[in-house]
Amino acid sequence: MRPLDGIRILDLTRVVSGPFCTMMLGDMGADVIKIEECSKGDDSRAFGPPFIGGESAYFLSINRNKRSCCLDLKSAAGKRILERLIRKSDVLVENFRPGTMERLGFGYETAGTLNPGLIYCSISGFGSSGPDASRPGYDLIIQGESGFMDITGEADGPPTKAGTSVADLVTGVMASQGITLALLAREKTGRGQKVDLSMLDAMASLLTFNAGIYFTTGESPKRCGNAHPTIVPYETFRASDGWINIAVANDGLWEKFCAACGEAGLLEDSRFRSAAGRVHYREELVPAIARMIAEKPRAHWVRLLDTVGVPCGEIRTVGEVCAGDQLVTRGMIAEMPHPTAGTVKNIDTPIRLSDTPGGAGTAPPLLGEHTHEILTAIAGLGEEEIDDLERAGIIRRRAQGDDA
Repeated sequence: MRPLDGIRILDLTRVVSGPFCTMMLGDMGADVIKIEECSKGDDSRAFGPPFIGGESAYFLSINRNKRSCCLDLKSAAGKRILERLIRKSDVLVENFRPGTMERLGFGYETAGTLNPGLIYCSISGFGSSGPDASRPGYDLIIQGESGFMDITGEADGPPTKAGTSVADLVTGVMASQGITLALLAREKTGRGQKVDLSMLDAMASLLTFNAGIYFTTGESPKRCGNAHPTIVPYETFRASDGWINIAVANDGLWEKFCAACGEAGLLEDSRFRSAAGRVHYREELVPAIARMIAEKPRAHWVRLLDTVGVPCGEIRTVGEVCAGDQLVTRGMIAEMPHPTAGTVKNIDTPIRLSDTPGGAGTAPPLLGEHTHEILTAIAGLGEEEIDDLERAGIIRRRAQGDDA
């Protein structure tokens, strides 16, 4: 048993935020029906290189545990099929620009009338209200508009985005949480409801202490590279053979750090005795630590500081993480057989449940791979009707290059 067994998700999303959300729900047992445009499918199917077996590595990374159904939602026949699927689903997730679903005839009010128990999740860049509601929201734009980029990067350098699509991904995580909460509420009320997720809202919620600084002082925090605005030393240092992070987050750790490093002088210096003092005299303290760290290799410092319980760690490449013993030992690298791409590897779900575990199961689908079974088993269409719809270009039930 998995927690969401028996829950059907109608997935009208594409690219990153929505697909990441629905993949997380699929990992926990939900039956995710991915509705795709007939000619090319999800935009991310074309993102690359790299491609493997004709499939985008990008698409393969966020679309496991789903079934693909190709459907022309602009046609009357396609809309009738979508209506049937809405009636038989628990959740609908979409990440079109606000107003698109209403123009298609399937806004929240209409869908909720078709299925009063439906959880209807809308993901957008700026939300369904406010002066920016109609603006398109891409990850890069939201990272900038949310204040995230302004506090990321070196103090004397330009604003910098994160190395991954953090705005898309955190919105997907929060959307999956909102949907799960709405399903829990439905158990108590019997009613569905709308879940409204704004990428800007999601990213702004991560400002936490940075927003707290502004609310307290009236001044926006400034970029400080890999340093922390209120904790020192809590940043990146260059060792003799590479980079490490050291996090001395309180006075007790400071004492352990100085003792382990043989730096009695730093420990006895009254300027650095308190956390606030270390922040105030950052410009004097950090260079002294940097000179010391640069004298020995990463492994030396990690062993030394681990021994006394001071948090530290190497700066690793993506390859080192994916092939590292920690993730491999914990079973975090999922392998799934795929009809054209061979064995597909993903980072598995980080959510571990002792009694009802989820996880990667089926590989990301080929375009239209499951159209036929969805239209027969769920929408209730017959073979002749399906043949007519395919000839008319309203559905697609075979992936490109699949002659089966």
